[in-house]
Amino acid sequence: MSQSILSLKDISVFQEKNPVLTNVNLEVKNGEFIYLIGKTGSGKSSFLKTLYADLPLTMGEGTIVDYNLRDLKEQDIPYLRRKLGVVFQDFKLLPDRNVKENLLFVLRATGWTIAEEMNVKIDEVLDKVGMKNYQSKMPHQLSGGEQQRIAIARALLNNPELILADEPTGNLDPQTSAEVMDVLRKINGAGKTIIMATHDYALLLKFPSKTLKFEGGQIFEVVQRTV
Repeated sequence: MSQSILSLKDISVFQEKNPVLTNVNLEVKNGEFIYLIGKTGSGKSSFLKTLYADLPLTMGEGTIVDYNLRDLKEQDIPYLRRKLGVVFQDFKLLPDRNVKENLLFVLRATGWTIAEEMNVKIDEVLDKVGMKNYQSKMPHQLSGGEQQRIAIARALLNNPELILADEPTGNLDPQTSAEVMDVLRKINGAGKTIIMATHDYALLLKFPSKTLKFEGGQIFEVVQRTV
């Protein structure tokens, strides 16, 4: 029996005191790949922000990677985030640093100190996303797909138990989206749990997986029809 990496019981998610989602119950097992779908404004991003503690959980019970979201202290948030990898739609790379410096910045910020260990780790994560030879490139020298691969590598630096991806293919053309999805599926195949918000229904057909739909303040599991 695969153990639970995320457990939510009767939670509600708020944006500035307005309920975005209510009475959400969800169990995510280790190694799952889950899509979040729904219209803009249906609560996908707010839901993800609650999971990485950008929005506080004030109603219901939630546990993620062994952290209790309801009782989470301010000083525990950085430790929680080290166990999570977060990938954003707009990459969020530092424009004034090359690829290696972008990754070093994250490692130093999360407590790494030994240069040799940091270099080995950077080689390892860039190899996983097929970008090992791009360490000296600046973000503006990379295509959108290459920047997103670097962003995924950055999310892997602290060997997270769970990756949260918020529209990671939202700014990419269909072919590049499929390439980025290939990278994410390989990472999932190696045992990492991934929760990914997307608007791209073509990806759901090409890479079918468990799908949760956000609608009317609720979350429903979508039953995939096989043709």
